[in-house]
Amino acid sequence: MKKETLTALSVDELKNEVVQLKKELFNLKLNASTMHLKDYSQFRKLRVTIGRALTHIRKKELASEKQQSVTR
Repeated sequence: MKKETLTALSVDELKNEVVQLKKELFNLKLNASTMHLKDYSQFRKLRVTIGRALTHIRKKELASEKQQSVTR
């Protein structure tokens, strides 16, 4: 998933995306254990994408906290 796509999503949508990516990673691990996996680089790609999504979630949460503290 590209950076522009992640920045366009809301926090709730990002959290749903992380859940889906984690499910996909789990399924990938199952396929690897049964030897039905050809491209092992998918593990790293999924972990990096999950990390990016979690980073954007945290970034948006901090921005909203900062905005609330300024408004008070």
